[in-house]
Amino acid sequence: QFFTAKIFAKLLHNDPYGRISIMQFFNYVMRKVWLHQTRIGLSLYDVAGQGYLRESDLENYILELIPTLPQLDGLEKSFYSFYVCTAVRKFFFFLDPLRTGKIKIQDILACSFLDDLLELRDEELSKESQETNWFSAPSALRVYGQYLNLDKDHNGMLSKEELSRYGTGTLTNIFLDRVFQECLTYDGEMDYKTYLDFVLALENRKEPAALQYIFKLLDIENKGYLNVFSLNYFFRVSLFIQICRESL
Repeated sequence: QFFTAKIFAKLLHNDPYGRISIMQFFNYVMRKVWLHQTRIGLSLYDVAGQGYLRESDLENYILELIPTLPQLDGLEKSFYSFYVCTAVRKFFFFLDPLRTGKIKIQDILACSFLDDLLELRDEELSKESQETNWFSAPSALRVYGQYLNLDKDHNGMLSKEELSRYGTGTLTNIFLDRVFQECLTYDGEMDYKTYLDFVLALENRKEPAALQYIFKLLDIENKGYLNVFSLNYFFRVSLFIQICRESL
């Protein structure tokens, strides 16, 4: 039941005697045990008992996980809520494309996000690994720090003008108009959670969820497809800006 011939065949890699190494077997068993333990751990937060985690459920799971991750020891407790929001948003942006407000525990286990999160148990995690790991303290502080730097009036929200300074400041007004038309805003301003979706989309443009996010912005007529008018609408402005820059 736990180690079938099919699994043995998957672990077999060109051994002339048809053997698998002890290390391969050990890693397989450890991975299997980890999956079972994690499934049980996540299920404890499944309040509805239907195999899903709501946003608040996952927030509670990650909040209680923080003290067990040595790489997060340096985080101030006052930052915990922002860290949890940053971490949870990645799960929901990529695993809840229909925005139902819940994710299957099975989908959480199947993706690599928990691996990245639990990688923070390694006390000797390299600086490079921390920089590329969305869940690391440096990454979370970077994203939140950028948000604070954009928030010039210090009201905790971003206006279209403030968001226009994101990155190198090359986002066009037309693109920003679409962001504020399609994304959840409060009196025309963007909160941190909505900003995280924006960042995740632009930093992961090859991923299906990010492509869906950007496609929605380009689909100005809400037809479910892009026509010549939609593409020309954005292209003309981008081309004009490029020509102006080249002439300077």
